[in-house]
Amino acid sequence: MSEIVIELKNVQKVYPMGGEKIVALDDVSLKFYKGKIYCLLGVSGSGKSTLLNIIAGLEKPTKGEIIFKGHDIHKMNEKRLASFRQRYIGFVFQQYNLMPTLSALENTTLPLIFRKVPKRVRNERAKKMLKAVGLGKRLRNKPSQMSGGQQQRVSIARAFVNNPQVVFADEPTGNLDTKTTQEMMNLILGMAKTYEQTLILVTHNLELSKYCDQVIHIRDGKIEKIEDVADKIEITTKGEF
Repeated sequence: MSEIVIELKNVQKVYPMGGEKIVALDDVSLKFYKGKIYCLLGVSGSGKSTLLNIIAGLEKPTKGEIIFKGHDIHKMNEKRLASFRQRYIGFVFQQYNLMPTLSALENTTLPLIFRKVPKRVRNERAKKMLKAVGLGKRLRNKPSQMSGGQQQRVSIARAFVNNPQVVFADEPTGNLDTKTTQEMMNLILGMAKTYEQTLILVTHNLELSKYCDQVIHIRDGKIEKIEDVADKIEITTKGEF
């Protein structure tokens, strides 16, 4: 039996808005296993991004429990949560979220700086990761000197450089064309499979869900259905990461 990395128990998230209460998540219970690729699929406003934020400890649930690697993260204060995320979690964002004044190498080393990894070690690891995503000759380039696809490659390298247990990808190809989308998905999934990491992808794009092991359909803050993907798209990326 595979290891359970994350478990949600009866999670609810309510936002006060004026005199009303908006239920963003309603009694959600889920389990995520090591090395599996998951898709949180739903239209805008369905609750999928709120669910990601809750799982990653970026928001607190109104009710319920989030057990992450045996830790009750819903009980942690902000300082402990920040330390926990640095240790266990990587993020890939739609908008890349790169520091514009830093080079590709410097952006990639940021998670290692927070972990207080020595400079020589973190630069070596970042160079290796950037080479793996095809940017070995662009280490000194800043985001303004790179295309959208290249910036997302830096974002992917940064997410994986710390060898996290879980990687969250929030609409990671939303700003990319079809060809570049396929390249990015191959990179993200290839790395996750190589290192047996759990990947949780958030999207409204049904095509991206075909890369995953399991699709969690979300509607109006509820789990509508959970679907195992029998005929998923196989990744084509090869090589050592």
